[in-house]
Amino acid sequence: MKLDFEYGHGMLSAELPDSTDVFIPGETVADPPCLPQDWDSLYNATLESIRNPIGMPALRELAAPGKTVVFVIPDIVKGGVQATSHRKVSIRACLDELYAGGVDKKDILFLVSNGLHPRATEGEIKKIFGEELYNEFYPYGQISSHDSEDYEHMVDLGCTRHGDPVLMNKYVFDCDIPILIGHTQGNPYGGYSGGYKHSATGITHWRSIASHHVPSVMHRKDFVPVSGHSLMRTKFDEISMHMEEKMGHPFFCCDAVLDTYSRQIAIYSGYAAEMMPVSWELANKRTYVPWAEKKYDIMVFGMPQDFHYGNGMGTNPIQMMQALSAQVIRHKRVMSDKCVMICSSICNGYFHDERWPYLRELYEMFQHDYMNTLADMNRYGEYFATNQEYIRKYRFANAFHPFHGFSMMSCGHIAEMNTSAIYIVGAQEPGIARSMGLKTRATFEEALADAMKKYTGPNPNILALPKTFKLGAVHLCMKDDDLSKV
Repeated sequence: MKLDFEYGHGMLSAELPDSTDVFIPGETVADPPCLPQDWDSLYNATLESIRNPIGMPALRELAAPGKTVVFVIPDIVKGGVQATSHRKVSIRACLDELYAGGVDKKDILFLVSNGLHPRATEGEIKKIFGEELYNEFYPYGQISSHDSEDYEHMVDLGCTRHGDPVLMNKYVFDCDIPILIGHTQGNPYGGYSGGYKHSATGITHWRSIASHHVPSVMHRKDFVPVSGHSLMRTKFDEISMHMEEKMGHPFFCCDAVLDTYSRQIAIYSGYAAEMMPVSWELANKRTYVPWAEKKYDIMVFGMPQDFHYGNGMGTNPIQMMQALSAQVIRHKRVMSDKCVMICSSICNGYFHDERWPYLRELYEMFQHDYMNTLADMNRYGEYFATNQEYIRKYRFANAFHPFHGFSMMSCGHIAEMNTSAIYIVGAQEPGIARSMGLKTRATFEEALADAMKKYTGPNPNILALPKTFKLGAVHLCMKDDDLSKV
């Protein structure tokens, strides 16, 4: 069979055996039905949720004249930017309830929860919020991005009971009503975005994130395959609940379970500790897909140049390794012990130095000084995380924070830990792939032939994953997997 896979800004064709199984999220197995996608239907469903929250009073009851509000809004990486996106609809519904309760517009701040991601540009803010909300709040200085290095607007809350440091955004800490707008969407880092993951990563500091986005947490057996019961997920919850304890009140969460196309399947609101388990019940039906009838010896997919974290994600070698590992984390349940990955990538040497100003230096260090695996680089975390030039670029030039690279490297090693080999197909600068421990071949067919000769034998079970990085991903499972504890 002939299939096309993502490759740079285009596609690359592969001729695969007719016995190849193909999985495309939302198509091979349908998602649970989404809500009607007209504005009024989504607005009413959202309003119903925030008026009947789980585990805490309704938003209108919390509101009162003089009370201050901070909306914590996910950055552009997640959730979609369509006119009826969860962010746009839920913000408007929450605003209407706050105003009805007596909150004044001037007492509202919107904070993009970028964490260690680039602080949002004005253009991204327009996409996230839409023209109406942008015009309503941005000109008055009421939409900003989290700056984890602005110590005048950070607060140190000490440590959790397990010793993890908790530093959080002071605007959120000081306000009367902190609102988390989130997405219950499949994530290789702890099962789902939204809920307490949102606050634990989006409005904190690199030292907080260094308590969980590191090899000691990510290379544990409970991290792969993905689940909501890993040590990482426990740390998310503990950090966010520590924030609530120190604030003296909980976050008000409004999360949407999203489908393959970032459309709302359902909306849940309230106290995250009680709301998350309820929202996950439905999200599990969309995200953990019990489909496979056999384990796969070869997984085939493609990597575009621009996805998830931005332009360069599919060409920058550190980011490429993270993307490869994400597929292992999601799909480990259906991979055989000898599994080989074959992935197309233009791999042309484009690092996008403006977005990741530190990754070229990290990559070059990895080639020297007894750096045998990516995890060996972890000892340089603080050195990079405190580099003032890289910090200035994070704060003022829309770059990733330098510690973000270490979370990528910690994840990046997982692909090597769980595969027999990884082939990059079509690399224009193949030496870059080889320097990361990857094999290179010009075509899918050549890679497949080599994998069968050296690793899998002549009749491998092959899984093709077209559109891997273009659609909302799922976590593939075996048909007979026990999913009661995911």
